[in-house]
Amino acid sequence: MVLEMGSKFVALACFRNNEGSGNLSPRSHYPSMPRYPKGVTEEEGSSNVLLKALFSVTGMTCSACAASVEKAVKRLPGIRQALVDVLNNRAQILFYPSFVNEETIREAIEDAGFQATLIRDDNETSVQICRIRIQGMTCTSCSSTVESALQSIQGVVKAQVALATEEAEVHYTPNVVTYNQILEAVEDTGFQATLISTGEDMSRIDLQVEGIRTGRSMRLIENSLQALPGVQGVETHPLLNKVSLSYKPDLTGPRNFINVIEETGSRRFKAKIFPEGGRRNSHRRDEIKQYYRSFLWSLVFTIPVFLTSMVLMYIPGIKHGLDAKVVKMLTVGEIIRLVLATPVQFIIGKRFYSGAYKALRLGSPNMDVLIALGTNAAYFYSVYSVLRAATSNGFKGTDFFETSAMLISFILLGKYLEVLAKGKTSDAIAKLMNLTPDTAILLTLDSEGNVVGEEEIDSRLIQKNDVIKIIPGAKVASDGFVIWGQSHVNESMITGEARPVAKRKGDTVIGGTVNQNGVLHIKATWVGSESALAQIVRLVESAQMAKAPVQKFADRISKYFVPMVIVISFSTWLAWFIAGRVSAYPKSWIPSSMDSFQLALQFGISVMVIACPCALGLATPTAVMVGTGVGASQGILIKGGQALENAHKVNCVVFDKTGTLTIGKPVVVNTKLLTNMVLREFYELVAAAEVNSEHPLAKATVEYAKRLRDEENPIWPEARDFVSIAGHGVKAMVRNKEILVGNKTLMADHNVALPADAEEILAEAEAMAQTGILVSINREVVGVLAVSDPLKPAAQEVISILKSMKIRSIMVTGDNWGTANSIAREVGIETVIAEAKPGQKAEQVKDLQASGQRVAMVGDGINDSPALVAADVGMAIGAGTDIAIEAADIVLMKSNLEDVITAIDLSRKTFSRIRLNYIWALGYNLLGIPIAAGALFPSTRFRLPPWVAGAAMAASSVSVVCCSLLLKYYRRPKKLDNLEIRGISIE
Repeated sequence: MVLEMGSKFVALACFRNNEGSGNLSPRSHYPSMPRYPKGVTEEEGSSNVLLKALFSVTGMTCSACAASVEKAVKRLPGIRQALVDVLNNRAQILFYPSFVNEETIREAIEDAGFQATLIRDDNETSVQICRIRIQGMTCTSCSSTVESALQSIQGVVKAQVALATEEAEVHYTPNVVTYNQILEAVEDTGFQATLISTGEDMSRIDLQVEGIRTGRSMRLIENSLQALPGVQGVETHPLLNKVSLSYKPDLTGPRNFINVIEETGSRRFKAKIFPEGGRRNSHRRDEIKQYYRSFLWSLVFTIPVFLTSMVLMYIPGIKHGLDAKVVKMLTVGEIIRLVLATPVQFIIGKRFYSGAYKALRLGSPNMDVLIALGTNAAYFYSVYSVLRAATSNGFKGTDFFETSAMLISFILLGKYLEVLAKGKTSDAIAKLMNLTPDTAILLTLDSEGNVVGEEEIDSRLIQKNDVIKIIPGAKVASDGFVIWGQSHVNESMITGEARPVAKRKGDTVIGGTVNQNGVLHIKATWVGSESALAQIVRLVESAQMAKAPVQKFADRISKYFVPMVIVISFSTWLAWFIAGRVSAYPKSWIPSSMDSFQLALQFGISVMVIACPCALGLATPTAVMVGTGVGASQGILIKGGQALENAHKVNCVVFDKTGTLTIGKPVVVNTKLLTNMVLREFYELVAAAEVNSEHPLAKATVEYAKRLRDEENPIWPEARDFVSIAGHGVKAMVRNKEILVGNKTLMADHNVALPADAEEILAEAEAMAQTGILVSINREVVGVLAVSDPLKPAAQEVISILKSMKIRSIMVTGDNWGTANSIAREVGIETVIAEAKPGQKAEQVKDLQASGQRVAMVGDGINDSPALVAADVGMAIGAGTDIAIEAADIVLMKSNLEDVITAIDLSRKTFSRIRLNYIWALGYNLLGIPIAAGALFPSTRFRLPPWVAGAAMAASSVSVVCCSLLLKYYRRPKKLDNLEIRGISIE
């Protein structure tokens, strides 16, 4: 993901440096040494592997708190040692991974009442993430079974299984367990598992090699590739003529591999990118075709069965032929129905038997069990009826072959429609993946940088530092920066920003965006799986994998649903059968073609097949998938179902000031020197101290100093002993002088006296909503800077709209009280907290939560990160720092305040859709099962034939998915559209 910040752009390094978290990292390599989760290292000298985990524990205030944490951890099995440092808010745990993992330890600390985070060190090895496609899951019971099996594997840190996407995301420690063992574990549960990607795949490519005739040829190619600098691993698949490579993109790339292969063995080999047959859309298309074919074949047999039992029996001539006796009481019609229904039951319906067997073997009955039981009851009773007719001279029975055949046909139709609809829930990802152009124009440059040739290549063959030509109207083939030319680029498909962005030499561009009116030459920086587009796709995929807490409701029900339905079905049959035997109801109730046993059997089968656990299982994930996809298309990246669920409950929004309510590009508007000093020399000292700071005010000061020097990249004096004091300012030694740049608190902490003149200047600045910055040299205040950061144009209107939504707005800032109050009055915020350190911002959030508020924190800076994590929902402004974006639950890519409202409104709409899905799914079962059991039959003679019940069951799943799909037509609140019409919207 790439986001605009002035004329620059910020690549979300949080995705690139966040291995082992919910977000995927494109930088994982094959291990050259044992690997452990980040923050987890191996202790030597143990016969069993002993791991060390370091946690950041917030909320501890005294030694009693530390003792509570230590006691909570030591209660867990497998803990060797627990050391808690209350002063540094850290806990170091030694543990045996065969008994406990770091996630369990973290949860134990949180259960003790403290916030715990595993400290991740980029120098340490990481948890890897693999994605697996799982075929054969039909309901929540199936996904829960797979998830439980994965979580029980030693070395698996976290496992999520999504029924809607039919995928699993597994976080695992590669030195403890391999992805092949994970795949085997899934296969053992009875489902087909296919590896989509692993953490190792982030710089990985598959090549198809033509011309290989022997194993020696494959070994020759393998050895040639392994000798190439930057190649980390080579896997060969002789049957597919496929070579898989992992590599360092900084050192090599796919074109180099192809060249090496084609130059090996007298140039008889040809190589190309391996066809992407295993991708999500291809799998979905295959599944749709499979269900469609099965449904058509079932119709070929089911329609004649239906006609012979329901229609042709009423046509005199044909009825006579069908009723003709073949053996004793066995008729031609019964033989025809037996012959036609059998392939539907055992060949076309084989998938249901297979699914039911696997589910029962694991003790987790699912929808396949219900279908198999219901159709078997109808089919085998019909077989019994046929055998009785063939061996009896007086038996008159009715077969139900049409029931079993039509049931399977309607269920297959429902599954076909369901898979078709489920495919549309992931349209957002498909659209993102299709943004990358198929081809790119590669330029060849001479030593002086002049273009000497160009070649059209597959865009997947672009390597880092390639120079690519982008013509007007073409898509940008790779992330990079402009080295020649100028144009405007439409970035709306990535950032959601409607207006084209001007690009010139030095500006960055995003792969998948569209060049408009000029030719650009760009140098590729991030390619393949490291590109911004690939990062967004992975983020959205991870978000769609993450379960919303409300999904637990369906998971709990699914454990008992199928067994309960089987009991109700059997009880229904038994009750009607006994009632018929003891003449508890008039014989006139029994249809002329049945007896009391057959009537009871039909009621029992109808109950069995009308119950639908699938609708419950799909209610939440399909809505979350569509909701996150819609958010991504509007420039709002929502990191999972939990973020969506929490956002819809928000009733209090805490705003940071700088970069959030304000534009975030402060400028120095006034400088007052209190001593005889040259302005340029003054700013040299200030800039030297401030240049190492990330704070927007520091950047404004440095920019102003640059203008005074009239240089693009001036060299500032060396700053030694630089210290950044969060929320206060900076301290450094420049030219052997102690420089302090910051607020009044910084000066007071360092015993610097504040002159009356400085006090007056600060008061004047604050009255004009400006921020006053004090500069001290050798403990003497020598100057005051006034910095102004204009409000975002829509800030006042956004606060007003939030009020109309009954959402309270609060401003928390590290700035002084005068400036903070002035800004708050201007935008209409009544509650202000100023001069707050990062930790104090988080404490304010916790205080609000303790008072019963559901809090969203909106911020953009490093100092906002603790509050973003502490809040129920953290929203990061897209142009903010990487750390803030990493800490947030929702990223507002356009940096628009209006998107705070859109995110909350979208979450509310999504969860109203989830509620509607649950009402329908539960209501359908609660109403359908009694009706199928014959609750209306005594009073109205209305009963549901089993095939109608089966059709209703199939329709229920489809209706839930279609209900979720209506979210695709989401439109943001009209009040926000009015802002744009009035020209208020920022950008």
